[in-house]
Amino acid sequence: MSKIFIPSTGPNDWKPFLADSEKHWVRGRSARSLAHSWEDCEGFPYEIKNTLQQASSLADIEALLVFPEWKVPLPGGNRASQNDVWVLAKCSTGLVSIAIEGKVEESFDKKLSEWLVGASPGKLERLNYLVSCLGLSSDPPPGHIYYQLMHRTASAIIEAERFGASSAVMLIHTFSPSDQWFEEFRQFAKLFGIDAKIGELAEAKVQNEMPLYLGWVHGDERYLSS
Repeated sequence: MSKIFIPSTGPNDWKPFLADSEKHWVRGRSARSLAHSWEDCEGFPYEIKNTLQQASSLADIEALLVFPEWKVPLPGGNRASQNDVWVLAKCSTGLVSIAIEGKVEESFDKKLSEWLVGASPGKLERLNYLVSCLGLSSDPPPGHIYYQLMHRTASAIIEAERFGASSAVMLIHTFSPSDQWFEEFRQFAKLFGIDAKIGELAEAKVQNEMPLYLGWVHGDERYLSS
């Protein structure tokens, strides 16, 4: 992947980076809603910044660079973790790596129990890496946990280490009127000692080298019709 990035001129510039633009670039789906929401602001959408500022250490947070469809390589295969949005931010405590997963009605793909069916050595290598990266004690994690949530959260940590950030954040930015799939996120957050609530940011209670925050943010539903 090139290390040269071209500034966006609007939401439509996000479309070419999608893995399947015909499938995902549709009104009412997360990719399009997310692009319009993030382009229609300076830095962070209001609800994202409001949630981040719940942590005292992130109270003065400022977005420096926002990258759509940011790919983070993982061991055990060629497929990277493709973040819907990755943000390099700063605050008084240092740089912050923020991985964003956009949602409307889309699921978190496969549960670990499904993903591990007939698992190759590469998959097992990747899972062991994710467990270690996330500072989890359960090996492997429960089968009802969704694999996408694991590698998306790991992306925030991996990029924090790569860019010398002092903390990492993984946020679900949903535009679902019913906050569909929140329960699945809540079950994932429990692995980190977090009792997740909609609109709240919480710090993980695991042995990581840096602070890790998880949160579920309800986006502005008007972007569903953008």
